[in-house]
Amino acid sequence: MLLIAEVGAQNMRIVSSPDGNLNVRVSVSDDMVSYTVRYQDKIMMENSPLGLVTKDGDFTSNVAFVDASTGEIDKTYTQDKIKSSVVKYQANTLTYTVRNEEGKQIAFHFRVSDHDIAFRYELPKWGDTKATVVERELTGFRFPSVSTAFLSSMMKPMTGFARTAPSYESGYVTEVALESTTAKFGYVFPGLFKVGEYGWILLSETGVESNYNGSHLSGFKDGVYTVEYPHMEQNNGFGSTGAQISLPGVTPWRTITVGETLKPIVETTIPFDVVEPLYEPSTAYQYGKGTWSWILWQDNSMNYEDQVQYIDLAAAMDFEYILIDAWWDERIGYQRMKKLIQYANSKNVDVFLWYNSNGSANDAFQTPLNKMNTSIARKQEMEWLEEVGVKGLKVDFFGGDKQETMRLYEDILLDANDYGLMVIFHGTTLPRGWERMYPNFVGSEAVLASEMLVFSQDVREKEAFYASLHPFIRNAVGSMEFGGVLLNKFLNRENKAGQERLTTDSFQLATGVLFQNPVQMFGLTPNNLIDVPEFELDFLKRLPTVWDETVFIDGYPGKYSVLARRNGKQWYIAGVNAESSAKTLKIDLPMLNGQEVSLYNDDKERQPTLDTVKVGRNGELTVTVQPSGGFVITNSK
Repeated sequence: MLLIAEVGAQNMRIVSSPDGNLNVRVSVSDDMVSYTVRYQDKIMMENSPLGLVTKDGDFTSNVAFVDASTGEIDKTYTQDKIKSSVVKYQANTLTYTVRNEEGKQIAFHFRVSDHDIAFRYELPKWGDTKATVVERELTGFRFPSVSTAFLSSMMKPMTGFARTAPSYESGYVTEVALESTTAKFGYVFPGLFKVGEYGWILLSETGVESNYNGSHLSGFKDGVYTVEYPHMEQNNGFGSTGAQISLPGVTPWRTITVGETLKPIVETTIPFDVVEPLYEPSTAYQYGKGTWSWILWQDNSMNYEDQVQYIDLAAAMDFEYILIDAWWDERIGYQRMKKLIQYANSKNVDVFLWYNSNGSANDAFQTPLNKMNTSIARKQEMEWLEEVGVKGLKVDFFGGDKQETMRLYEDILLDANDYGLMVIFHGTTLPRGWERMYPNFVGSEAVLASEMLVFSQDVREKEAFYASLHPFIRNAVGSMEFGGVLLNKFLNRENKAGQERLTTDSFQLATGVLFQNPVQMFGLTPNNLIDVPEFELDFLKRLPTVWDETVFIDGYPGKYSVLARRNGKQWYIAGVNAESSAKTLKIDLPMLNGQEVSLYNDDKERQPTLDTVKVGRNGELTVTVQPSGGFVITNSK
């Protein structure tokens, strides 16, 4: 059903979702454009500003309504590396056009599906003007006063390791009053909000490519959050904070996911619904699991002999890949690396190699350096990589959201595709629809990931807390290359003392399901082949990394999380408990009605267990989850 209305003298237009529950009202009032969002007749977002400023025209004030048009979208697409493999997207559209004092026009284009709103600005040609610079946006999000926020702050530019920040690696504030979210540098996308007892909203953006910059949320000011462009200090002060675009042109999509419960938040596919592939894959890319020595054995493991051990570990686990991290070019060398790749291939293991993205933007010094930041060097390197049989790259240390950096991401991806290479980004920004836009993109970190478990006691203490957030926030909008499933008792090579892991083995297995990424580099070590229960290893050998369906089961961000993922006919239901006491859950699993399933869990002493249990005919199963523990239920054999 398409609902579109003109209301009153303010040129208001209302566009509703196909089911009629979600609607957006757009209007010009006091010579400014604004919008409101209602779900099931409840106000989820109050009068919020729209508009932007370009070098050639201001569209934030003194604008007048021109016209509006509507349409419908009904499409089905397939995507093999997001939370669902087949997606049906139905939405109603509204294109709302205004003019400024100079007579120049701009359109606000909305798409409204049953739980998602996506909108962007569409700029036509203005006479002889064929290009412009978008300097800033007025775009805002005004929540009812009863709302609370779950947000991760934007890092101060040119701080942190080797001045590589921001890299989307901050912690979270959870369920706090909006008035307290005033971080100087704002907050990264996505941001989660609880609107009193009415429901939930997830804000993000998608469709960012080389022709625009990434953006983030401002701190809360004057009752509203606004879209902020990158701070000038990013990228060592080089490059514009805005976007240079040709006309006609469009901005990226701002997305608003709305639900009475958290189910639409966890299951949303809006980052991919409104974008399209930018090029064809040069080969059939293969996803899977891998080992990597650096996470626990660190820099000293970057030698031929240690990498052989990790290749043998990958082979023993039936994993597809090994990731060989920083310093390989100096400590193994190109000639011996060719021999090492041949050895890996003889074990049916393929290779990812690490690269430093940097050449001038920060002080990151790890090598290979100056190989990815210029076209000539990059293509020469990739030609060698293709020749020796490397299958993928992990490129690190970007730090910033300026258009200059977005071009670098796209250039690396496009060139890599020409040579049949997959790409993981690390020390990086949020992926914004990239799984669909770039066929060889296979994940980004953009999270306080496994390496910080090694380096920070605070992060180890909050590991379960953060894990309970990710399905609702970070991993809800994009692949998350966490590098987890750590089964050492101590997070170091000796596994005897030092950085003690505070979560259970079953928690670690659960994150292998909970955290979605098509290529997963797990933190196993060779000693795990003999010092962890065999049933844990068997589980990891069978675990898929791509999914046909994702279903929210239960949870609350910051407390616990339970979700189900399906690969073919195999279901994996994973949960983690971030609270300080055991939690007994009665969960509803209609997909496993009456079936005998395997339950990986922890006993009262937090030791791993494996049992066969039967799901009730009504689909119910009761599970007790230990503090900082987890569980997995699966019908996989």
